[in-house]
Amino acid sequence: VALDENVAAVVPLADGITYPVLVDTEHRLTELYAISNVPTVVWIDWDDRIVRPNASEFGTDMFSELTGIHCEDHMAQVRAWIRDGAVPDDADYRVTDLDGDEVTAHLHFRLAIHARRTDRTDAARQHFDRAAALAPNDFTIVRASMPLTGVDPFG
Repeated sequence: VALDENVAAVVPLADGITYPVLVDTEHRLTELYAISNVPTVVWIDWDDRIVRPNASEFGTDMFSELTGIHCEDHMAQVRAWIRDGAVPDDADYRVTDLDGDEVTAHLHFRLAIHARRTDRTDAARQHFDRAAALAPNDFTIVRASMPLTGVDPFG
């Protein structure tokens, strides 16, 4: 799943992938699963049950030099789950619901996206800023707002 407003930017990253790729321009997934960081994984089985709640994990070593985190331990857990149905001990935890400020932040983010799409730049900026102020640690809001407001998220 890519949380991105720019579908065209995601297409080259999905080139050659043989499974479905979802581009969530509305950030609905982050709200439904209380995701506030990227990368995040949620293990969902073939019966649509959450087997392992959302957790920050890496599926590749693309950023291991930056993070110091390698994906192999997590990928070994995924393989064991797929092959043997083995679920790691750390899968038995609850993800807390979004608090009131976080819910309001997501609403402001949605309003900002709508305002941006309808060329109401000032309103979009105000809602992006309010969303970030309400949920400053929610990377799916703060980081996602950057390129939409002309800020380089890598710079």
